[in-house]
Amino acid sequence: MDNNFKIVAKTFYGMEEVLAKELLDLGAQNIEIGNRIVTFMGDKGFIYKANLCLHTALKILKPIHNFKANSNEDLYNELYKYDWSIYMDESNTFVFDSVLSGNIFTHSLFVSQKAKDALVDKFRDENKNRPYVDLIHPDFRFHLHINNNVCNLLLDSSGESLHKRGYRTSTNIAPINEVLAAGIIKLSDWDKTNDFLDPMCGSGTILIEAAMMACNIPANINRDEFAFEKWPDWDLNLFELIQDSQLKKVKEPNIHILGYDKSPSAITKAKQNINQASLSDLISVKQNNFFESIKSSNEKLQIVTNPPYGERLTGDIEKLYKNIGDTLKTKYPNTDAWFITSNLNAMKFVGLRPSRKIKLFNGKLESRLLYFPIYPGTKKVHKLNNKLK
Repeated sequence: MDNNFKIVAKTFYGMEEVLAKELLDLGAQNIEIGNRIVTFMGDKGFIYKANLCLHTALKILKPIHNFKANSNEDLYNELYKYDWSIYMDESNTFVFDSVLSGNIFTHSLFVSQKAKDALVDKFRDENKNRPYVDLIHPDFRFHLHINNNVCNLLLDSSGESLHKRGYRTSTNIAPINEVLAAGIIKLSDWDKTNDFLDPMCGSGTILIEAAMMACNIPANINRDEFAFEKWPDWDLNLFELIQDSQLKKVKEPNIHILGYDKSPSAITKAKQNINQASLSDLISVKQNNFFESIKSSNEKLQIVTNPPYGERLTGDIEKLYKNIGDTLKTKYPNTDAWFITSNLNAMKFVGLRPSRKIKLFNGKLESRLLYFPIYPGTKKVHKLNNKLK
């Protein structure tokens, strides 16, 4: 406990409790849920483990300084006083990201510029040389979270967003974010013992995320790098110890994970991504029209999919969603079906009443994750059987 410090994990709206559960299972302490963030206590090794293993985190940040500022001058002075040499030197590149709330600071780009000036001036005054900004691939990414006059400076341990797993080399139009895909699978309460189907799989993201969970594969095992590898206290031996420990938990589940798509190019891209993730032995994809398909067994099936929205679909969106409902009702008994969509009007044409509605965002689109349980017989028979038990 002596070496533990506060850590912040960022996620999407609606994923906070899912991320908190992931952190609890991973061994985090003092977990607290916020708005699109979860804070917890851990040490350097836990930062490594969180980046490597968490499926629903976008960033892992280390708070390094907090202070109060009531003006731009206060902000500059406080950041100028900070000892940046703890982490970096003039040969490194950096960038600031700012998130603001309240009435004192209202322009995030200006705040980031002010922070940059303070850091550069400090190095120049002390060393006559200065580090430079790199917006694309900086060595160090600092985050400023300011609420009124309360300022928190955090160091990004992840680098690129953790949704960039490293396996997706081919995409379709509007591919689902990997972290969002993982989150909706977890929200669907799939127990990883039933077969899994994405009937409109696109480039295969939902399938790959499901397979990684079923196999206990660390979410970001395919990434090339993390930002913490450039920190002065980077410990390669510790990281490899943690990585090896997590890889020992990988297993081969006795289930089938299947994807359909009617587009040949989508299937080609899905196969490329699945192969890149080394999951070709577990995931099968084939060109198939879901509406012409039929469930292959009487066993329980989990469906999770991201059907086309009106924003990226030409043709009759209402007919598409009606066909989804008709196919589920007539051809997919004993199935738990989950869909994420931003087209709430079109979902009315499914002809099924969702048992759950969970508000999420797919990019900037307000969406709903909808749950449709399709019973083995009719719903009336299902309810009668429950009464007789």
